[in-house]
Formats: sequence, C-alpha cells, structure tokens
Amino acid sequence: MRRFLTSQFFSTVLVALFVSVFTAASGQTINLLDKDLSQWEIYQSYRHKNNYNGQQPVNASGELIEPIGYNKNVADVFSVIEENGTVVLQISGEIYGCIFTKQEFENYHLTLKVRWGTSKYEPRLDKLRDSGLLYHSQGECGVDYWRSWMLSQEFQIMEGHMGDYWGIANSAIDVRAFLPEGMMNTVADVSQDFLPIGLGTGRDGFCLRSANYESAPGEWTALELICFGDKSMHVVNGHVVMVLQNSRYVNDGESVPLTKGKIQLQSEAAEVFFKDIELEPLTEIPSGYSVYFEGK
Repeated sequence: MRRFLTSQFFSTVLVALFVSVFTAASGQTINLLDKDLSQWEIYQSYRHKNNYNGQQPVNASGELIEPIGYNKNVADVFSVIEENGTVVLQISGEIYGCIFTKQEFENYHLTLKVRWGTSKYEPRLDKLRDSGLLYHSQGECGVDYWRSWMLSQEFQIMEGHMGDYWGIANSAIDVRAFLPEGMMNTVADVSQDFLPIGLGTGRDGFCLRSANYESAPGEWTALELICFGDKSMHVVNGHVVMVLQNSRYVNDGESVPLTKGKIQLQSEAAEVFFKDIELEPLTEIPSGYSVYFEGK
C-alpha cells in the first residue's frame, strides 16, 4: 500500500468562503476520490476519552481545550493509499472529525465501498467499529454532541449496523418504521407508515436498519445513498434498509427543509477505508425505487 498525503499538504489548504451547489446533467458520474483529495476538506476536534459527557473537554487545570480545527490533519488521520491500482481513502480514526466535500450536492445517487481496518481508539476500544456517511450537511463543524460534525442526516457506517439513521445536531426526518414501545428501538421496515423522528418529534433521532447486509469481515461493503428532494434511501449491498422523507432541521421551533448540502465521512475512533466514491446527479428518483414512497 502506498501513502500519498501528509499533514503538510493539508496545512496549505484554506477553508472555502463560498460554497456552490453542484448541478450537472443526469448520467454524468462524478468521481469524488483522487490521490490529492482535491474535492475535500478536513475538520478535527478531539481525541475523546471514555468519560466524555458532551461538554467541551478541559485540561488538567480545568481550562477549555480548543478543537484542532480545519485542514490541519494532525496525526495524518486522513490519507490516501493505493491498492491494486485503485485510490483508497484511509481514515485512522485516532482523532474525531470528518473529511467533507468542498461543494454542496442535491438530487443524486452516491455509491461507495467501505471496509474496516484493525485499529481502534478510546472511547471505542471495547465497542463496535464506527464511522458514518453524513449528507445534506450545513453550516460549521462541531455543532453535534461529539463537537465534530455539521448539522446533517447520517447514513450509519458501523459493524452490524450499516444503514442505521442518526439525526446530527438539530435535524429530523420521517422513516418507514415500526413505532417503538418501551425501551425498544425504532426499526426500519418498508411496509410501515412514515414515522417522524428527531428534534421536535418527541422521539430520539435514531432508527435501526431493517436488516444486516454487511459483507464478511475483511471484505468491501457496497453502500448507496439516493437523495431526491426531501427523500432519501439507504442501500447496503443492493438491499434497501431505510426509506426516509421530509428531511428537515428545526430552528427556533420551526421546521426548515434540509434537501442539499455537503457530504461528510466520519473519523470516529476506528480505522476505516473507502474507495470508488462516485456521485451521479438525478432528475428523478431512479426507476424501481419510487415505489418505496407510494401508498401508506
């Protein structure tokens, strides 16, 4: 495996002041991954510890610790390697944060492949490996519980949990899912009505994927994210595991549509690899998928 990127490279990259929304003709596939990560920027927050409680970390003297910030790539958490002639993004997970696209996107079909590495860090040494694909990402990084990511919707990437939904910061959405009872989780099911979850709904912003279709350990898992208007779908190895609509965020008690934004890939205390990250703009929901939003 050959490494291309170092922290010195990222120290020269400035945060974009203006963001354009990508628009292109349907069928024009965009390759988002190259050896220079030319279409991405970086944010790093903290090396979180086991006792983290959602508050800004402090040092031994009780003084607040500032996050690392944008485009510094401390410890080379984000790098690019080459495997059998293919460019692969390697995220060590050592420091919480993300790599995020410079552009915003709307109405698209995103595909990628993901595979777990071996390294884990606090606070996940005794927990499942974890990352995430965050979409419709808006605003500044660090507004969530872990002080690491933008307001967004999450396509969970986690051992045994590929395709779960999490609302990041003050987002909300409706999911075809069973109504939870007692301590049970909300569980996605394409046969159910749409169930509002997230801020302003009285339910936690989490929904379990309908079933586990993750590939065997050491093998690549193919993920697809379909977004059109306020609708989205989480697809794992060709299986639809989550159907969502009415994507929004809540501001001062008012719901605001959340239908476009940047794409983030999380660094979350576990080593993970990504390849074949491609995006195809859409003019409609792909044939065969629109039926998931009909009826009920």
